[in-house]
Amino acid sequence: MEHINLVETFSEFKEFKNIDRETMMRIIEDVFRHMLIKKHGSDENFNVIVNIDKGDLEIWRNREIVEDGAVEDDNRQIAYSEAIKIEPDFEVGEEVTEEIKMKDFGRREILTIRQNLMSKIQEYEKDNIFKKYKEKIGEIISGEVYQVWKKEILVLDDEYIELTLPRSEQIPSDFYRKGDTLRAVVSKVDMRNNTPVIVLSRTSPSFLERLFESEVPEVYDGLITIRNIVRVPGERAKIAVESYDDRIDPVGACVGMKGSRIHGIVRELRNENIDVINFTANPSLYITRALSPAKISSISINESTKRADVYMKPDQVSLAIGKGGYNIKLASKLTGYEIDVYRDTDFDNEDVDLQEFSDEIDQWIIDELKTIGCDTARSVLDLSIEELVNRTDLEEETIKEVIRILRSEFE
Repeated sequence: MEHINLVETFSEFKEFKNIDRETMMRIIEDVFRHMLIKKHGSDENFNVIVNIDKGDLEIWRNREIVEDGAVEDDNRQIAYSEAIKIEPDFEVGEEVTEEIKMKDFGRREILTIRQNLMSKIQEYEKDNIFKKYKEKIGEIISGEVYQVWKKEILVLDDEYIELTLPRSEQIPSDFYRKGDTLRAVVSKVDMRNNTPVIVLSRTSPSFLERLFESEVPEVYDGLITIRNIVRVPGERAKIAVESYDDRIDPVGACVGMKGSRIHGIVRELRNENIDVINFTANPSLYITRALSPAKISSISINESTKRADVYMKPDQVSLAIGKGGYNIKLASKLTGYEIDVYRDTDFDNEDVDLQEFSDEIDQWIIDELKTIGCDTARSVLDLSIEELVNRTDLEEETIKEVIRILRSEFE
């Protein structure tokens, strides 16, 4: 087995794994030096020359010429009678340099060299991938969907490195097929069983932050600072921004002309509603902005307990709470205050939309009352129990409970 074939084999492996030339040369040299140490006890008097581009590998051994019978170390010394067979002009005390051929290694040694090379290269590859993606945590990458499983998606990057997007890190409405291209942020990089595991995320707040950096030049350049981001992936997100340059409107810059900048982000997040608000150190104003689009009448803050009691007109309560309660939950997370919403008592004489009571009255009961034209609380209270029983399919006990709930609103 010639040494050139051995090197060519791993030169092809280098091309496939995209290992740089210098690294490949170093790995091959280290493996052969290890074998020389194992075979001869030392590699200090050996020169290992590797040329990956040409597929050349040369091993030269340097030995001192001594008198016949005076050889104490076969590896470092050579008898005069042996030296003149290489070159007749050699004299005692000179140094002989001779090439070590691959045939001088046994078959078992050559197989060991191959195995060690493979192991070293794979080890280098794994370590290189781990370091590369460790530095990319928090960055957006694009990849091709290679396999879709129930609990996760296998993604390949442009170097065919395997990445994982778990179901828990996907937006609920995400749907991918093999061959699709997806974007996600690198969330976590671990080494398991000596193999790098790269986890992606589309639900992380940092994914939304990177999207804003890519779509809004002022954010990328640092002219606008993102102070906080909270999300319910696929449903709603709130992002607080500020600018130290008075000439820049941070909210307007993030949204863009007619929403041009934010539309691309919303599409990427499967139509997730994004509220962009101006950050402020004033907690009352911050909470007021965070509860947008609801309008607040008054607010009472307890700094020690980090709680805020917010009062508003009855027709604003549902806006403050939001669909599924997402608006008030995200406002609490964004501001760091536990927010409680109350209907302002100054508006007792006003009517309240029946839909405002959906958290206390079942929706099918509200729908039944709406069929007879009762859209507000007072329109129901204006009718007697008997009339409500006759005009609806509701039982008397149910109607009494509804009236009790509605009356408590105006007490």
